[in-house]
Amino acid sequence: MKALALHVTGIVQGVGFRPFVHNLAVAEGLTGWVLNASDGVHLVVEGPAETVDAFPDLLRENAPAMSVIERVIAEEVEAEGFDAFVIRESHAEAGAMTLVSPDIATCPECAAELFTPTDRRYRYPFINCTNCGPRFTIIGDVPYDRPMTTMRDFPMCAVCAAEYGDPADRR
Repeated sequence: MKALALHVTGIVQGVGFRPFVHNLAVAEGLTGWVLNASDGVHLVVEGPAETVDAFPDLLRENAPAMSVIERVIAEEVEAEGFDAFVIRESHAEAGAMTLVSPDIATCPECAAELFTPTDRRYRYPFINCTNCGPRFTIIGDVPYDRPMTTMRDFPMCAVCAAEYGDPADRR
């Protein structure tokens, strides 16, 4: 059993990076956690040494299209014996900085939903997902999470909250 702590910098917030890391780690059979921080994304992966050692390269090679990884700093740490891989609550640090994604044009999936009369998001003017929508224009502070954006004043319905909490969902 081996564990690595990784600090990823660049445009790695607001682009679906944490769900991507979660899904990649689960697919590789790793345990640990990932979170947004004011200075990027932090994560710990645990598992077989060969799989853990390959994980930083897998991050770089398969990162979401809208992300830009500038640096991955890896440090071997003591394994804690995590039972699963989870997305943890974001951590804010005073004075830390990270890059913020620019606003991204509506993706084909959201455009299809927007113009499908039977879709619950039909003609919804604020449609977006991890692949598209406003970023720079709505962020108030980092880490990039809904409570740090202008969207914090608009509570999600139960269905939207479930989508948002599901790492396999692009919302």
